[in-house]
Amino acid sequence: MENAKKPKIVVALGGNALGNTLKEQKAAVKTTAKAIADLIEDGNQVIICHGNGPQVGMIDMAFDSAARLDPKLQHIPMSVCVAMSQGYIGYDLQCFLREELLNRGLRIPVATVITEVAVDPGDPSFLNPTKPIGSFMDKEAADKLAAEGIAVVEDSGRGYRRVVASPKPVDIIEKETIAALVAAGQVVIAAGGGGIPVMPHGNELKGAAAVIDKDFSSAKLAELLDADYLIILTAVEKVAVNFGKPDVKWLDTLTLEEAREYIAQGQFPKGSMLPKVQAACMFAESKPGRRALITLLEKARDGIAGKTGTIIGG
Repeated sequence: MENAKKPKIVVALGGNALGNTLKEQKAAVKTTAKAIADLIEDGNQVIICHGNGPQVGMIDMAFDSAARLDPKLQHIPMSVCVAMSQGYIGYDLQCFLREELLNRGLRIPVATVITEVAVDPGDPSFLNPTKPIGSFMDKEAADKLAAEGIAVVEDSGRGYRRVVASPKPVDIIEKETIAALVAAGQVVIAAGGGGIPVMPHGNELKGAAAVIDKDFSSAKLAELLDADYLIILTAVEKVAVNFGKPDVKWLDTLTLEEAREYIAQGQFPKGSMLPKVQAACMFAESKPGRRALITLLEKARDGIAGKTGTIIGG
């Protein structure tokens, strides 16, 4: 009963919370663990989601390089790359977070759930893959991948890169498992890298050549878990309009109507703030009283207290 009274928060970690290399990741996750432990220490139930941009690219590149050296090795599917990234990012997160909690006298279990996220086979993104993954390659290598049915595009004269679709999430397959762990008072790391993209075929879940935006998956998971709050942590303290201009305006609050208007105006860049605002709106409008917060990792505790960040909905 005690856990049921605690505010339930889904935290979406941005790339700055994880670093770009194995060494950077360990250093970044130590800082990240402190910020998340603050939220747990304040009496919140916390579910953690994270991105995997650099990490999934490194995994894809490593297997691509191995396949070039040994023709017997095949290029592994993107769904498998995402699964691997969930494992090794989750490993660092759970280790450092468990250590930080113990240092504070909190004996709370932390576990990573390898999470599959269902996507719609009819999602329009599959008709036009645009998400670049992995290293640059020459035309010969690109033609070889294309012959295997893998989408490749020329990238601004710098060579060719593999591209995959970025469909919207429609369901979290392990939602009951995650909910049970949370109800038992455990901290859960889930839907890492946006989740392993899968498409249901009867009882089979078939991996998709795609990556899912982690902000959208975080919003979907928060909705399905009936969370009170979605916190999207990024590289800025607040959402802004007219960003980078003399008349920049930093926003303390953002209604759903205002968000839609600013989106229509093109105020938020597609590759950075736009999906965060869209995901925040998705969660806020999924049920009355739900709110989303966008702020810096280091300001998460202050944001929940209403001292900073941008609140959407509520």
